[in-house]
Amino acid sequence: MKHLWSPWRMTYIESNPKEDGCVFCSAQAKADGAENLIAFRGTFAYVILNRFPYTSGHLMVIPFEHTPNLEELNSETRAEMMELTSRSMTALREIYKPQGFNMGANIGEAAGAGVLGHVHIHIVPRWAGDTNFMSTLGETRVLPETLEDTYKRVKDAFGE
Repeated sequence: MKHLWSPWRMTYIESNPKEDGCVFCSAQAKADGAENLIAFRGTFAYVILNRFPYTSGHLMVIPFEHTPNLEELNSETRAEMMELTSRSMTALREIYKPQGFNMGANIGEAAGAGVLGHVHIHIVPRWAGDTNFMSTLGETRVLPETLEDTYKRVKDAFGE
């Protein structure tokens, strides 16, 4: 069975050069801006926009430590990740007025993790009826704004 997101994602990935190493470690090593999409840095973790968003405002909370699962992180890092997840939801509520959220982590290949080896939490704002025929029939996602615009709005909401 073909996954609906696979053709779009594969076309994008195959048309862009692959970075060596972990994409999350590479992003956190760069200066913050629309290039790396990091909207906020905490002490142990950071908030970044998903480069392949399901909806506008699709964020991820990622620990600075390259670790494959939550239980290997210290309690301070796990606590900050949950605090940043909560702050992300608050910011997204202010910006986009979503009617709900999908929030969670895909840990391990069998669970569908897109980036193995560096645990992260997804925060996806949702609205009633937000799926449309473009993803189903056209293998295309339609977002109402650019990643750069989303980045600015989210960064501003975090007060940085």
